Amino acid sequence: MDSIRTERSWRELQANYGRQKKRHSMAVRIRQIATFLCLGVAAVALLWFGVQTVSKLGERLFSQKPDKVENEPALPKLLGKSDVKALVQNIDILNSKTDIFFADGPSWTYTIHTQLDTRLQAKLIRTLNYLKTLDRGKPELIGMVAMDGSTGFIKAMAGFNPANPATNPCTSARYPAASIFKIVTASAAVEKLNYTATTPLYFNGRKYTLYKRQLTNQKTKYTNRVTLETAFSESINPVFGKLGQLALGKEVLNNFAEKFGFNQHPDTDFYFSVPHFAATENNYHLAELGCGFNRDTLISPVFAATMVSAMVNKGQILVPRLVDRISNSDENEIYKSTKEIYKTPISPQTAATMKKLMKKTISGGTARKSFRGYSRDKVLSNLLIGGKTGSLSNREHTVKYDWFTGFGQQKETKETLIVAVVVGHGKYIGTRACVHAKTMLKTYFSAPKTKKNLLTATSAVPK
Repeated sequence: MDSIRTERSWRELQANYGRQKKRHSMAVRIRQIATFLCLGVAAVALLWFGVQTVSKLGERLFSQKPDKVENEPALPKLLGKSDVKALVQNIDILNSKTDIFFADGPSWTYTIHTQLDTRLQAKLIRTLNYLKTLDRGKPELIGMVAMDGSTGFIKAMAGFNPANPATNPCTSARYPAASIFKIVTASAAVEKLNYTATTPLYFNGRKYTLYKRQLTNQKTKYTNRVTLETAFSESINPVFGKLGQLALGKEVLNNFAEKFGFNQHPDTDFYFSVPHFAATENNYHLAELGCGFNRDTLISPVFAATMVSAMVNKGQILVPRLVDRISNSDENEIYKSTKEIYKTPISPQTAATMKKLMKKTISGGTARKSFRGYSRDKVLSNLLIGGKTGSLSNREHTVKYDWFTGFGQQKETKETLIVAVVVGHGKYIGTRACVHAKTMLKTYFSAPKTKKNLLTATSAVPK
């Protein structure tokens, strides 16, 4: 059987082609619509994200930020010693009745705490008020300083100088050291020449003169023999003149003056004048320097006290300090002082010998009359007391400078007070510097000591 061949007609092909073309057009349109919709969705998403980002960025840029500086105050600046010195410079410490002072700073009001002994200060102020009423014996000037021998704190500072009221007589180095310089000369003899308290020394003539004929080692039947202890305690000029000129010389005198702090100023929290010392090649001048019989060596009462601190601290000189601590308006502590060693001019052995010489000044030397009866006194008998006196007139012989510098040390607790007094006597000799010093020691140590005070004083003594 023949197969039957069937073929589509032209009309059918045309109809099929038309249907395929429509389907293709529809698919293209659908893809276009889908693409448009996707692009639209993407554009909307991007637009939304952009709006949110800009909105947050705007909030960050234009929103008000908290002021951290205003809400959190800056920490107070700690003060250095130079800052403290500038503050104290504008405060009148002399003859103060309080131990607390106030000073205005750039940002705060400072409260300055000292360790001034108000009881001792009050006693000195009463003494000054009495002296001012005198017609006969009224001093031309007076400066009195007390310093804690274990810490260096200034415990009292009082005085007056009518000729120059703006000057603090306690910190001014306008006064000839006189025989106070024998402390340096004797220390040099003990340290460099190995002298002891019993070393024999010789002199001719009177004790308190200094002639060139006395400056010789020649011995005659009129030559006097004394020990170093006696020469120091009685302040014998020819002995110390020969030490300065013949035994020590210019180089050693200069060296020991520098060791004790002459021509220098320690890093203190208050100002006091630089002490002056200068040696020349002139032999007689070296003798004058050695015994203090000159008007060129100048010191202040504050410096006189620092010299003695070496004797009660095993050869170490303390930096004197006035300020204990400082706080600001918010009671934040912005400064606290610490004990400092300024110099060590002598060994502990020399310091012990010098203490012995200074104690002899009280018991049998130039201060004996002023301290008469101290061993039977209820207060002073509990102390080991030592010192050095000195006296010298000015060039015009209108003022006689009268010195005492020394220490009182409690026998049991070892609490130590160093005192230094200079009195400028006029036409009439009034109360001597030794007497003022004795009163200062008695007043200070007669104050009742609590158990806490005693423990503090004992722990402060150098080992």
